[in-house]
Amino acid sequence: MNVAAYLVKILEEECLENIFGLPGEQILPFYKALKDSKINHILVRHEQAAMHAADAYYKSSHKLSACVATAAPGALNFTMALAGAYKDNVPLLVLTGDNPTDLRNEDVFQSLPTSEIFRNIVDETFNPLNGTEAVYALRAAIYKIKHDPKGPVHINLSNDVLLSEEFQDFDICYLCENDLSNVKKAQKLINKSKKPLFVLGSGAISQRKVLKLIAESNGIPVATTFNSKGIIDENNHLNLGMAGTRGTPRANYAIKNSDCIIALGARASERTFADLDEIEDKLIHVNINKKHLKGNYPIQGSVEDFLCEVDFKKADWLDELLEIDNKIAVEGLDDKTLPLRPQVAINEILNQYKDNIIIGDAGSHITWVTLLKKSSDFGQLLFQSALGPMGYGIPGAIGAAVANPDKKIIVINGDGDFQMNIQELATIKEYGLNILIFIINNSQYGIIRQHEVNKYDMEPYQTDLKNPDFVKVAEAYGLKAKRAEKLEDLHDVDDYDIVDVAVRFEDIPLPK
Repeated sequence: MNVAAYLVKILEEECLENIFGLPGEQILPFYKALKDSKINHILVRHEQAAMHAADAYYKSSHKLSACVATAAPGALNFTMALAGAYKDNVPLLVLTGDNPTDLRNEDVFQSLPTSEIFRNIVDETFNPLNGTEAVYALRAAIYKIKHDPKGPVHINLSNDVLLSEEFQDFDICYLCENDLSNVKKAQKLINKSKKPLFVLGSGAISQRKVLKLIAESNGIPVATTFNSKGIIDENNHLNLGMAGTRGTPRANYAIKNSDCIIALGARASERTFADLDEIEDKLIHVNINKKHLKGNYPIQGSVEDFLCEVDFKKADWLDELLEIDNKIAVEGLDDKTLPLRPQVAINEILNQYKDNIIIGDAGSHITWVTLLKKSSDFGQLLFQSALGPMGYGIPGAIGAAVANPDKKIIVINGDGDFQMNIQELATIKEYGLNILIFIINNSQYGIIRQHEVNKYDMEPYQTDLKNPDFVKVAEAYGLKAKRAEKLEDLHDVDDYDIVDVAVRFEDIPLPK
């Protein structure tokens, strides 16, 4: 057995069910082993799509997720989507091929220092020089993903290493970094608090049931981040909604008026805590990633470990919060004139598919979606929030559909987004994935146009799009599509794959 076959054997033992990728010369020994395995390979048309798909696969299932590409050109096609996963702290296994080890530092065909290039956009990168190091790298990567999930872990695999039959295996057993030294100080703040507030990030997902029980039994209100909407049902009276930029009135009032903010598994970015200096002395921040820690009570460790160490008491300020009108005003929802306003079309789509997994993209549409979408469960709204790249929607839906074959996955993206990874329509068709794509089509790069006019006082420049006939494009890929111009055109569309929704241009409401 060579190293490639043994790595695949390990992945089978670790219950990897699916891997997204695109083969190439240097990674072919791995593909030869993969071909005879139980692991399902999903062939994409561009490596960026493989990374986005793996990202959404993990976010929608929390199962081990992986993607694979060949050497330099294939690996470099990962970079933008990999950076997005890194910014969102998504723990993925990323495998790339490479030239033989003796040519790695030579100026030869398809040779670049992939690990060095990736170093700033992964949690860790391994560059094994022999079979034993390759096996160790995979064991260590999986351990980190399971026990210390800070972001993507990369392994660069030379083809001679993959073909080697000389290697040793061993158990990985080391402790993750942990610093709970501030727990006692945090407990004192909790004890004297009268207005505690949970701010839950996606890192708290494993403890969602425990946190719901703690919140309900103690009447502690909850706010969420962009990435954790629905971690507690947004219809639950304790859930104040999203905090920070585009946050709800109740959540942002609670941030300002709480005397003890307990942020669990959140990055505590400027989008959640715009005025961090004003809350540092009341912020207990728990995160496994030391570099994300903020406030005067930083605790490096898992949410589970923290909850095992502290006690909570009854809070008594929920009535004060519930008196605040929590509706986010979205203008024009009753306006049915044509062309449709984008928020009207999106609201209609969300009302029809309120319990489906919604995949968003980048641009003006995602603003309307986040303002209008109420999530009853975690993972109902997925997009790359911290980097905000265009082109996540279609490949993200592929990952979510593979992870959730019994569910219809809904994509809401813009006409610009749609064309960023349009080639993946072939992947959707090939695998018969249950995906419905709504293109919010205003023939514009809308937010860029808005900033040009409002921020820079300039005439719109290079933001108009001369789009193709998206219905014909879809049909060329063997998919069923229609054009929607009226609200009733958005009804009874379950038999379609793509709906091209004609909307007018409209500025998004900017945060105050």
